[in-house]
Amino acid sequence: MNANQYRWFEFTFIFVCLPLLGFYLRAYLANWLIPALIVLMSVCGMLLLGDPHFKRFRLTSLGQFSAVKRRLFSFFFIGALFSGVFYGIINQGNWFMLPRNSFNDWLMLLAFYPLLSVMPQELIFRTYFFHRYKRIMPKKTVRIIVSATVFALAHIVYANWVAVLLAFIGGLLFAFTYAQSRSTFVCVIEHSLWGLWMFTLGIGQYLDSATIS
Repeated sequence: MNANQYRWFEFTFIFVCLPLLGFYLRAYLANWLIPALIVLMSVCGMLLLGDPHFKRFRLTSLGQFSAVKRRLFSFFFIGALFSGVFYGIINQGNWFMLPRNSFNDWLMLLAFYPLLSVMPQELIFRTYFFHRYKRIMPKKTVRIIVSATVFALAHIVYANWVAVLLAFIGGLLFAFTYAQSRSTFVCVIEHSLWGLWMFTLGIGQYLDSATIS
């Protein structure tokens, strides 16, 4: 098995087989999604740090933040306004349900979601993916689309089409941001903004491990 074949095998195992396995075992995973995500992040992180070709500053620097900041924040504010109004119309009962019904849980979410959920996802699906598979997917556009696709596939563990669709749209957005900024930290900022907004608004019920059955 040559280097390219190994990378295709690794890609298939991590980004296709593991999500499918998670889907079939979802009834047992409700309390283990975050630990599993952190373990996978640790493995991917060690592989990245052990690669002499990986530029470590991509993990913590702002990279080309100036190239994406205007689009990032304007798109978020417009999207947040539209989604807030739209979701309030179609599902008023769940509108801002978490901060209204469980303010302390909402504050805990604000504090820990970026660290325990967003950071691992961005390191795995953007930083690791873009660096590790550049050799077998040399076109940046292909990597953006494939990254979004496997990101959506990872969300089949929630067993609802809303989670998969939202993950695909978000995956396209975050992958495009990483391709432009070359910064994990910038993607964490963007992903955290959207994720926290969706949980605050009420849409996050589709991305909650407690809903796994």
